[in-house]
Amino acid sequence: MKITYKGDYALKTMFELALNYPGENKLTKINVLSKKLDIPVKYLEALLIMLKTNGFVKSKRGKDGGYFLAHAPSKITLGDIIKKVEGPLEPIACVNAGYKGCADIAGCELKEVFCRVSKAVSDIVDKTTLQDLVTRRQQKKNVYDYNI
Repeated sequence: MKITYKGDYALKTMFELALNYPGENKLTKINVLSKKLDIPVKYLEALLIMLKTNGFVKSKRGKDGGYFLAHAPSKITLGDIIKKVEGPLEPIACVNAGYKGCADIAGCELKEVFCRVSKAVSDIVDKTTLQDLVTRRQQKKNVYDYNI
């Protein structure tokens, strides 16, 4: 699995929106996201349209408009986002069920290894929610504030 800029930006955008949850009363303007995350506005616009199309975010139009999470951060996993933005998590095609592109698929030792790799990655990203990241950020902030 390789995370491209698109995936990285999507994860960072979703995390930023999770920090501002709950919903419409905490809209985040695209210009604020662009500046804070150092993502070009045009690229971010396209990314947010994709995230909206996939049901991750909602938007409100107008002068006081912006973007917000469509679901609670505890309901959105990193795996959900990555799969919609980047595609399958599997590092090689033969790990996918139903793959028939290799004559040696039944006895391939590499497939077994990459199945384990895929499972390990899935076990992490499919169980890590945006809320988990928000909680980690808050804990780090509390430790930092305490040490000042």
